Amino acid sequence: MNHFIALKYFSQGEIEKLIDLAIKIKSNRSLYRDSLKGKSIGLIFEKPSLRTKTAFYIGAVQLGAEAIYYTPQEIKIGERESVGDIAGTFSVYLDAVVLRTFSHDTILEFAKLSKIPIVNALSDFFHPSQVLADILTIKEAKGDIKKLKIVYAGDGNNVCNSLIHAFSILGGNLTLSIPKGYGYGLKNKVLAEAKAQAEISGAKISFNPSLSEAAKGADVLYTDVWTSMGKESERKKRKKAFKNFQINDKILKAAKSDCIVMHCLPAHRGEEITDSVIDSKNSAVFKQAENRLHAAKAILVYLLKGNKADK
Repeated sequence: MNHFIALKYFSQGEIEKLIDLAIKIKSNRSLYRDSLKGKSIGLIFEKPSLRTKTAFYIGAVQLGAEAIYYTPQEIKIGERESVGDIAGTFSVYLDAVVLRTFSHDTILEFAKLSKIPIVNALSDFFHPSQVLADILTIKEAKGDIKKLKIVYAGDGNNVCNSLIHAFSILGGNLTLSIPKGYGYGLKNKVLAEAKAQAEISGAKISFNPSLSEAAKGADVLYTDVWTSMGKESERKKRKKAFKNFQINDKILKAAKSDCIVMHCLPAHRGEEITDSVIDSKNSAVFKQAENRLHAAKAILVYLLKGNKADK
């Protein structure tokens, strides 16, 4: 059974195939209009969502599938019903489930008990669909990631973890500028997995605690919120710890003149990024958001069409 749980489960060739598929779908929407005709996709979201929900819901519909969205109150995973009972029920009703949840363990258990493909639409540990769209955005704007310097600034969160997996598998150059205590461990397992992959791909995953130094000569500057969902009680503490990790005009000036700036959104403007940068000519934020749709479509087609995905 194929699932889309984390990028670490995919080879370099498979990730590249997903990116190429997203490009084909984007360039010729009509060609894939009926790719998933007759299929039914369920979306279970325990966390709020704008881009991810829209991308997978509209993506499924534009591919010819039926989509149904479930609120947290309707499902109450593990409370109203067990994960196993929900997975078993959906396995006889649907063709795939897109799941956005607080705990990554919930996704792992759901996938283990499901007889249909499960897509990780965000967990506390990974956000692979976001990063697939990010790689697509970088490729469109800057070309081969192996020839670029990408700098991620901020929290060592789920997006960061997925970026590490993607670049270590694809052979990219990723510099992480993260405050001490907010990612240098990165749960160790992620870094160990990345190190093993990098030995194969030639990737360079490095750390630089000085964002102003890390940003020098960067082709891509990427950031995310300092306080993710579920960490709201830490916001005051985090604002203090992250004050030197803001992407602002000074940091942008240190990068290459044609550097693109990325943010997965939603943004806390004035915290991790300034208005002047996110609204600048260097910003690729809304192109990145647009590519969430094409990445979502590619994931669904890849999982449900298999070898027939590439037309």
